[in-house]
Amino acid sequence: MGATGSHLPRTMSRASQLCHATCVSLNGAGVLLLGPSGSGKSDLALRLMDGYGALLVADDAVELGAEGGVPVARAPERLLGLLEVRGVGILPVPHVEAAPVRLAVRLGGGTAPERLPEPETEAVAGVAVPLILLDAFQASAPAKLRLALAAVLATGAVPGVPDRFERVAPGGAEAEVVP
Repeated sequence: MGATGSHLPRTMSRASQLCHATCVSLNGAGVLLLGPSGSGKSDLALRLMDGYGALLVADDAVELGAEGGVPVARAPERLLGLLEVRGVGILPVPHVEAAPVRLAVRLGGGTAPERLPEPETEAVAGVAVPLILLDAFQASAPAKLRLALAAVLATGAVPGVPDRFERVAPGGAEAEVVP
């Protein structure tokens, strides 16, 4: 099976809450996958585990709390190490007990994410966490997620439009230079 230990203690602040989400750990950084049922949370988690070495923190229900001002995700005890694989069943997978949440990802909604969105955050256990919007079923979703996480780990935020970048308006209208 997977790792069952964690560098984080089992106790969380009393303000912990249960959230309908999935969370994986990529190199020790928690990624919270948010979205309605059927939006691809478990599917994206499975692809990250299968191809990129992610470990499951929790699937379908995530306990969120803060430890020392850091949002932390855990699985409810009865769900620890279990992933729903649509069309197959609920299966044991490699997992960790907890992970500090460094990135939130909002999935689905049926609308395509903006090409160059402004940086956003999501309140996780009362702490602002960088947020990106993705279509979980796009083939590039794991790569986009990993690039965003790398940027967050390097800079503390998801990058927006770089300095000296020109935005071209739809239809080829005059470019807007971002200061």
